[in-house]
Amino acid sequence: MWEIILAAGWPIWPLIIASVIALAIIVERFWALRASVVTPEQLLPEVQNWLKQGGVTKETLGRLEAHSLLGKVFASALSSANNSREVTKEAIEETGRAVAHKLEQYLPTLGTISTVAPLLGLLGTVIGMVELFGSFTNSGHDVAQFARGISVALYNTAAGIVVAVPSMIAYRYFRSKVDGFLVDMEQQAIKLVEIMHGDR
Repeated sequence: MWEIILAAGWPIWPLIIASVIALAIIVERFWALRASVVTPEQLLPEVQNWLKQGGVTKETLGRLEAHSLLGKVFASALSSANNSREVTKEAIEETGRAVAHKLEQYLPTLGTISTVAPLLGLLGTVIGMVELFGSFTNSGHDVAQFARGISVALYNTAAGIVVAVPSMIAYRYFRSKVDGFLVDMEQQAIKLVEIMHGDR
């Protein structure tokens, strides 16, 4: 591996850094975007039981906020339970925007890496081609420099694709997962509002 890095030259280093950042984001998002952390299945029935048993206290609201991201949405709805339906919905929407931002954390960076990685690979290719053509002189050509130019060009092209493809796949996957979570949260929040106002 070290020999490949040396053969690829200095243009490979930005790609290595980008790949490390992308891998860290992918691992972190896999851990953070679990359904049990974002939208636990039993949370709505549990909140419904609390309401039946006499309401929700400040301590319960604090525990609910710390429970999950869906819990934060529910807590904002319950804290404005005495207000009109419109005020409750506004509170939910405001919290929902903050939750959406939390869910999308680091995804723009991952998307940027998937877009920039092929360009960094192309930069390495151009630099390799410059070295390649620099090997030709009036007295002949330097075989070692010619071979190095080819190595730099090919290794960087391959590295750019290797970094970009998994990053793009992961980015699309996480975007889809976030969209699914947001739709699920919206539906559960609507159910909670209906339960609070006696429609269910």
